[in-house]
Amino acid sequence: MSHLLSVVVFTPLAGLFVLLFLPSRNSRLVKLWANCAALAGFFVSLPLVFQYDSAKDFQFVEKASWIPTLGASYHLGIDGFSLLLVMLTTLLGFLAILSSWNAVQERLKEYYAFFLLLQTGMLGVFTARDGLLFFIFWETVLIPMYFIIAIWGGPRRLYAAIKFMIYTLMGSVLMLLGILTLYYQHYSQFQVLSFDLTDLMRTQMPAGMEWWVFWAFFLGFAVKVPMWPFHTWLPDAHVEAPTAGSVILASVLLKMGTYGFLRFSLPLLPDTAKNPTVVNVMAVLSIIAIVYGALVSLMQKDWKKLVAYSSVSHLGFCTLGIFALNPAGIAGSILQQINHGISTGMLFLIVGVVYERRHTREIAEYGGLLRVMPVFTIIFLITALSSMGLPPLNGFIGEITILQGAYQMSFNWAFWVAVGIALGAAYLIWLFQRTMLGELSERNAGLRDLSAREIAVFAPLLVWAFWIGLYPKPFFQVLERPVAQIVERVRPGYYAEHKLPNPLTQTTASAREPGTK
Repeated sequence: MSHLLSVVVFTPLAGLFVLLFLPSRNSRLVKLWANCAALAGFFVSLPLVFQYDSAKDFQFVEKASWIPTLGASYHLGIDGFSLLLVMLTTLLGFLAILSSWNAVQERLKEYYAFFLLLQTGMLGVFTARDGLLFFIFWETVLIPMYFIIAIWGGPRRLYAAIKFMIYTLMGSVLMLLGILTLYYQHYSQFQVLSFDLTDLMRTQMPAGMEWWVFWAFFLGFAVKVPMWPFHTWLPDAHVEAPTAGSVILASVLLKMGTYGFLRFSLPLLPDTAKNPTVVNVMAVLSIIAIVYGALVSLMQKDWKKLVAYSSVSHLGFCTLGIFALNPAGIAGSILQQINHGISTGMLFLIVGVVYERRHTREIAEYGGLLRVMPVFTIIFLITALSSMGLPPLNGFIGEITILQGAYQMSFNWAFWVAVGIALGAAYLIWLFQRTMLGELSERNAGLRDLSAREIAVFAPLLVWAFWIGLYPKPFFQVLERPVAQIVERVRPGYYAEHKLPNPLTQTTASAREPGTK
């Protein structure tokens, strides 16, 4: 049994353990070690990419008895969906820490310690195959994020941190009730206590009970996404968090909600997930988020708040794709989650760059930056084009695939997706025009362009954006099997009915995860 996943998950925690023994007064050593630990976390995750076999199901599986009396196990494993999120987490975690080199100057050891703990929690969420283990990692993420906002955030940091904690904790409690309901229902049918997701998938739920469990999961995941109208904690958290906190929050933490829908709600509760009423409710909430988030972004005067509300809009595309319940919609949703992590992560880094130089996020304070920051302007332009979904960049591939899946469900869905894309282009072009073009004020005349370290932060994200935009085939290949499993679970016989090649028919018994049928 390979232990590669354990190494990936706990490398940041090992770095944290060493960090605790470093002298706090030696700030340079603390920074160097934290960056090395985060970089090591990325490097140890690279073998997952090279060893992953897209023709198999869950891989790098580790399973050991953990709490036998509860039926809980230490069970890790990843499919193509998890693989992409793990790589996004390890890369963005390192870049976020690297971007903090000059931004944070106080209580450095604690700051980097919370980031490394946060990294382990997020990786655990995306690799856990046991419901109780998943929940523990899920809750672990809340603690460091709360302190990152509350200690190193802006003037209203305490309000934002408490609001973040209350919203997400309430959602987590309801999600736990859903997991426990599945757990006890499984025991009543098989007389075996188990939190293992493979076992829970065999549980038959009464229709009424499945309905309530679905909505319990919905509240837990919808708050994390966040879906409208559970989004109100997000702008405050983004605006008050330090730059690196905003990057991780947007790029990775929000994906825990969409991941939950695809890992729990659809495969564990398929009958309710495909109920027309449920699908219509999810579609309406997603469309409202798409349009509302974009319109509010158009009205913002604060650069960071504009980017924050854009996340509400972009994640609306992702949830709409999920509940299209077809291969194009789900694959497009997953890829767009990765795209959002790349492009919005860069947008928050861009805001951080100008804030470090001017200590203001008011859009009206800028203008004409092209004249003094040409490299920065080029990177901002590419990022904006990526976020608005123009070829040959990553956003185009995700949005066009979601549009295809939405159109297969309803022309009205596709229409509102198109409206959201147009509005996204509007607020991003308007932001670029107001900040990069026009007259250069005296206050901005002395601004310096990007340093080598800052360019190094953007470089891998720019490469990834062009890679997906120019050659998305490897990403769709990695997602083909996990998407097919979700679709066939919710809509059995979908591929045969639509006369499509079914990737699952290529599976051999030896390629399946032990215990699956």
